[in-house]
Amino acid sequence: MDDVERRSRNMSMIKGRDTRPEVAVRSYLFSKGFRFRKNDRRYPGKPDIVLPKYRTVIFVNGCFWHRHQGCRFATVPKSNVGFWQAKFERNQQRDIRDYSQLEAMGWNVIVLWECQLRPKTKADTLLGLECRITGEEYIAGENEPEYGGSL
Repeated sequence: MDDVERRSRNMSMIKGRDTRPEVAVRSYLFSKGFRFRKNDRRYPGKPDIVLPKYRTVIFVNGCFWHRHQGCRFATVPKSNVGFWQAKFERNQQRDIRDYSQLEAMGWNVIVLWECQLRPKTKADTLLGLECRITGEEYIAGENEPEYGGSL
């Protein structure tokens, strides 16, 4: 199998929705009693999660595709660099446009990054997310068992 076939096969396997990080966030929110819509086309950018009760939308972004600043997963492929840089720039501009439109419509926009949902940081990220949705203050570590809370 040559590189073109391999790359084509790999790219065709990349999902646009219901990714593992998205499913993890939705499962957590549902377990906490939040009810939501997913991939709602009525809103700019088709947010991954829409919580109408809280006027909040959540985007679960892949670090590679959406260029998470400073993240080790936001690499640029070594071949066809010009193509990739232009593609990433378009993605970033579209994200900025969509987030701005949603905020102008009165929505709270939350962006979660794929790297924030990895095993070492997932619990803190999800607890912080719950607080950002409800407007409560969140102090990292206060809900951990050693501080008298529970996970």
